[in-house]
Amino acid sequence: MNLLASADLATKTRTYMELNLQPLAPFCSVTKVSFNEGDKVISYLIQLPSLEIVRHDVAFEKISEFTPEGKTACSWTHLFKPRSKHDNPERDLKLNAENLFMTLADPQNEPSVETVRLIQFLALMLERKKVLRPKGLNPEKSKNVYEHAKTKQLFEVPVGELSSEFFIAVQQQLSVLVGEGKPKEVVAEAAPAEPIIS
Repeated sequence: MNLLASADLATKTRTYMELNLQPLAPFCSVTKVSFNEGDKVISYLIQLPSLEIVRHDVAFEKISEFTPEGKTACSWTHLFKPRSKHDNPERDLKLNAENLFMTLADPQNEPSVETVRLIQFLALMLERKKVLRPKGLNPEKSKNVYEHAKTKQLFEVPVGELSSEFFIAVQQQLSVLVGEGKPKEVVAEAAPAEPIIS
């Protein structure tokens, strides 16, 4: 499969819901104990039975005690960094392909296997939109290097096989984030081929 397949997937999974990416919580979802700078945290995006998308931030050592209600769309591990008073959290909360990619692909994060797949797909979408510029492979030839057009920040995305199974798995993850949408035949006729999350 190629970029045309990803565009087809974008059309089939389109939704008009507006979602917000909640900011990093200052405390553990399990213990309610505040994080300290440098603490290892695992963040999850989860769809509740009510279909609401929520973020849970869990202290690494408490992960065995975390039992989320609902479906996990993705997760990533990172070190806690308190928000600066100069940060503008509102600017970063709208869930779109660009800031979801920037969050998940942050070089300081350790993404899960499922999240790597989502990062790979978002990189394809953002390359098509010219938000990311391909810069070739890393020296080990294990990752594609992309430059973010606005910030010039470099991101390394693991090379993966873009098989039918890959796109089916991504579609399942995205359906958790953006919902099932309209029936496929209605969506295919009504929706132009644009990014999934807008």
